[in-house]
Amino acid sequence: MDEGEPGDPRSVPAGHGWRWLKEGLGHFRANPLAWILALLAWLAISLVLSIIPLIGTIATTLLSAVVTGGYMIGCQAQERGEAFTVSHLFSGFHQNSGQLLLVGLLYLVGMVVIMFGVFALAGGAAFMMMGDPEAMQDPAAVEAMMSSFYLPLLLAMGLMIPLVMAYWFAPALVALDGLSAIAAMRLSFMGCLKNILPFLLYGLVLFLVMIIAVIPVGLGLLVAIPAMIASVYTGYRDIYYD
Repeated sequence: MDEGEPGDPRSVPAGHGWRWLKEGLGHFRANPLAWILALLAWLAISLVLSIIPLIGTIATTLLSAVVTGGYMIGCQAQERGEAFTVSHLFSGFHQNSGQLLLVGLLYLVGMVVIMFGVFALAGGAAFMMMGDPEAMQDPAAVEAMMSSFYLPLLLAMGLMIPLVMAYWFAPALVALDGLSAIAAMRLSFMGCLKNILPFLLYGLVLFLVMIIAVIPVGLGLLVAIPAMIASVYTGYRDIYYD
């Protein structure tokens, strides 16, 4: 549990979006090897799970919330002067794990609902045609299929934004503050909604960082991804506590 209880999310200046990433990088620089090993361990686990059709994808999505909660616990430990360790990757399994799994489940359900909505709007025929090699050779048919996707895809993107907003801070609020999954996702959504400008700057800077990170054979991602994960914690502290 964290010190005190999270208050109502506050609005912060737009420039704080950059500060979250900068402070997230500070968390990485404090224990870089442990962060890299934790990231590689989770990537290895995800890769193994992906071998199992469908079940692996579901398991990865559910466990992602628990693992993220563990990362948040590790960031909190660093803020208290302790070291981040690889074992923090699994800390979420020992702290409100049931609610963390529920966060992952609700996020998964949200994505499935959105996907089925896209399928319904685009028409099942378009998806069936994608599996027909002969139909895909017809330029007119392909053009018609693509045009049927535009509106549903735009709608899906619009619906994914509030879903991600509800998920973004939820693992931190569950793991560190003991909130229920529903309460955490509601508070996460409100926190993001009150800070649209900081998140716009955050997203722009993160996009540029990720582009630069993939240039050196993707090795920069070993720094960028941990910094991004830690930036979720620094944003959480900024919006709900500072």
